[in-house]
Amino acid sequence: MIAHLFNAPLGEAEAAVGVGTVGSSEAIMLAGLAFKRKWQNKRKAEGKPYDKPNIVTGANVQVCWEKFARYFEVELKEVKLREDYLVMDPVKAVEMVDENTICVAAILGSTLNGEFEDVKLLNDLLIEKNKQTGWDTPIHVDAASGGFIAPFLYPELEWDFRLPLVKSINVSGHKYGLVYAGIGWVIWRSKEDLPEELIFHINYLGTDQPTFTLNFSKGSSQVIAQYYQLIRLGYEGYKNIMENCRENMLVLKAGLEKTGRFNIVSKDNGVPLVAFSLKNNSCHDEFEVSDYLRRFGWIVPAYTMPADAQNVTVLRVVIREDFSRTLAERLVIDIQKVLHELDTLPAKITAKIALNGENADKNVTVVTKKSAIETQREITTVWRKFVMEKKKMNGVC
Repeated sequence: MIAHLFNAPLGEAEAAVGVGTVGSSEAIMLAGLAFKRKWQNKRKAEGKPYDKPNIVTGANVQVCWEKFARYFEVELKEVKLREDYLVMDPVKAVEMVDENTICVAAILGSTLNGEFEDVKLLNDLLIEKNKQTGWDTPIHVDAASGGFIAPFLYPELEWDFRLPLVKSINVSGHKYGLVYAGIGWVIWRSKEDLPEELIFHINYLGTDQPTFTLNFSKGSSQVIAQYYQLIRLGYEGYKNIMENCRENMLVLKAGLEKTGRFNIVSKDNGVPLVAFSLKNNSCHDEFEVSDYLRRFGWIVPAYTMPADAQNVTVLRVVIREDFSRTLAERLVIDIQKVLHELDTLPAKITAKIALNGENADKNVTVVTKKSAIETQREITTVWRKFVMEKKKMNGVC
């Protein structure tokens, strides 16, 4: 059912293959292993070295890609971001591909800002490079967030098995698949894309059972829940839910823009989330906004972008099925309250607190230079004391 959703070629002589996993992390591990083994087998057959595999991704990838690279000894080649381009640039990604590249990983729904990477352009550029070099570098799509969104909101968007170089796709059932935490999926275009030597066959349960997982014992409840949601909701049900998420996202975005205090970093076409940053953070920054929102019961993460875009700090709100329009409007009101409260406070303490002392003879101020850690500790102590005094004055618990 999921392979059909991703437009896998399912003719009489063709059959996609896939496996349920513990979230997208295990799915990515398995997909990466398949690419590595297939690349190694080809290099061995050609009599070429096969000890230095690499994978090309954007610097915005989730940490599980770094885990895969480190655990399974694959070099991770990351395309750097820019402050005006916060996802992988397909042109630069293809430039980094070499004969040791086992695949290029594209993200359908960046964790940082929800944006879909241009898989179609990546596919077209990579086809041209493969023709010029004689390589056959494939693509894996990390659709952990977007895999259960794009087919329903953007059915014309080509990112899946309609593109010939896309050999495998992973998706998280416990994100927009509408299942509780613990289930992910990885789908291969065909059986030829999953090396047979990675699959184990057991028969002690009464029949031959192929298995390709990093662990063996796990519950089936999430698989049952995913099947139930697919047959209960169907295409129209998922489409209605995703459209509702998008509408609530637009409500939240409009409310934040109306304050005049934020830049919207996320895109309308992507995962239904709103990533936003302060237009002016010289007095108070996004981390303070996040901290103050916790008093109203909101956990809104604040974080900086990866290297080369680290000057961009954002807050992010992910819109799920149970995030209603009422909640979106309430969040905007609470953010306005936080901004008003921060406006009444003095500017954030700069990273320089001097220890002043008077010289008995000359009556001058002596400034003692401190280490970075000492300065930071003193800043934290003074700021905490100030906030606690503020709490006592305004009665906030």
